Amino acid sequence: VQLQASGGGLVQAGGSLRLSCAASGRAFSSYVMGWFRQAPGKEREFVAVISWSGARTLRDSVKDRFAISRDSGRNTVYLQMNSLKPEDTAVYFCARDSTSRRPIVVLTPDGYGYWGQGTLVTVSS
Repeated sequence: VQLQASGGGLVQAGGSLRLSCAASGRAFSSYVMGWFRQAPGKEREFVAVISWSGARTLRDSVKDRFAISRDSGRNTVYLQMNSLKPEDTAVYFCARDSTSRRPIVVLTPDGYGYWGQGTLVTVSS
């Protein structure tokens, strides 16, 4: 399984970006997909996840500004980020659950066995 994240960049506060994560492998729709981020000097943290059934969970600080979606036909998961703030600056990683059709959604990085390379999002004030 390979995950290829893209879409990061430099944006002014209040702007928008759309991150994409293309996944190789089979049965994409059977796995929870997530977006995590890691700011300099901080631990990696959950941003948004979408279950294999389509249920979405977002971090409180982004739930009114970000949206996660998936396109099973394209084996791709997206993170639409609106009203970006300087504190959103981080490297964003997409990840895939290790377990097919897991009945619960894991919000910690250790629940994900496959990771993309990360894409940098920088929000200037």
